Amino acid sequence: MRTSRGRGWQPRFTTCGPWIIFGLALLLTGSAIAVAPSKFGDPLSGLTKDEKDLFSEGREDFMEEEKPEDGLGPVFNDVSCAACHSNPVVGGDSNVLETRFGRIKKQQFDAMSEFGGSLIQSQGIGDCLGKNNGEKVPPQATIVAQRKTTPLFGLGLVDNVPDSVLDGIAEDQKAKYPDVAGTANKVTDVASGTPNRTGRFGWKAQVATLLTFSGDAYLNEMGITNPFFPTENSPQGDDKLLAKCDTVADPEDDGTGVHHFNNFMTLLAPPPRGSITKDVRDGEEIFTSLGCAICHHPTLKTGPSSIAALDQKTFQPFSDFLLHDMGSLGDGIEQGGATGSQMRTAPLWGLSVRTTFLHDGRASTLKDAILAHDGQGLTAQKQYGLLKSSELAKLIAFLKSL
Repeated sequence: MRTSRGRGWQPRFTTCGPWIIFGLALLLTGSAIAVAPSKFGDPLSGLTKDEKDLFSEGREDFMEEEKPEDGLGPVFNDVSCAACHSNPVVGGDSNVLETRFGRIKKQQFDAMSEFGGSLIQSQGIGDCLGKNNGEKVPPQATIVAQRKTTPLFGLGLVDNVPDSVLDGIAEDQKAKYPDVAGTANKVTDVASGTPNRTGRFGWKAQVATLLTFSGDAYLNEMGITNPFFPTENSPQGDDKLLAKCDTVADPEDDGTGVHHFNNFMTLLAPPPRGSITKDVRDGEEIFTSLGCAICHHPTLKTGPSSIAALDQKTFQPFSDFLLHDMGSLGDGIEQGGATGSQMRTAPLWGLSVRTTFLHDGRASTLKDAILAHDGQGLTAQKQYGLLKSSELAKLIAFLKSL
């Protein structure tokens, strides 16, 4: 067993967008702001020595490469968390894509668990799956989707936003902007056993807390069972192969590793913001006037926390963390209450260092990513197409400052 180691659409070019309103609110309330670090990968500002030690210990575990004797496999996607979360530093995104599959059976989504679905584990230990040694999409699948690694910066802040805040944003959107209103993905949080939590992590907002996110990834990305996810994945859904290839007693992690990953992500600072020039400020007004800030909600605030750096802090992720119907931009996969066409609004902070965009990395430019918006994002996409070249330049300057 692995144990401890060390309403309607907004008119274009309004002058009083959410950001300005937010600034006035700060002056009136004195709300604390989460201070961004000087560089990517730093811990949150204002941590105690003990909290910094937890961050460092968690980061070390996050980077450590697992081996079969630690419980790696029998099927997995990589040997460490950092192998995929690496751009521009440990804890970031990457262009690594994972594959999910499924089919529509009797008018319902079928994750095809009997074939090891819906997530493909692309590698395996030993000769568990023979020469190719990784799971394959079965020919019976009619839905195949790619998903890229998401960045982890600032997720401790997101984790500490009360469900009521995100649910309130959904209600506000429903009242003011019904055509683009998002919905919360209500899920049971595995780590705590609490039902009806508001999901916020993952491309479908299918996970409610970082602790559950940690345990889920440990099992499904590295094949290491843990107290929250104690059941091993059978290679390609074949229980006989599992009996043959899984040689380490479950759970393979006693919870130590999961908690280390959770500590690292909880205490990882948000991305640093670039220079705020006049073009950037103008670009932000354009962003708001197009309606982008409805879904890419600029600001959120955490609830009470025993960690001072997370206690009632205002921060700027540019996401409502809700599900929106994206039409053809959906990936067809259902998770929790999310339909195949619904996707969680991707946070835009840290955009400056990403090299591919959208859930499947199909876009190599911000322009391509915007033009791919469909469904509830189509009106904003069409408004974008009406911008003058000078306005486009300012909008992109704003996005690149995030």
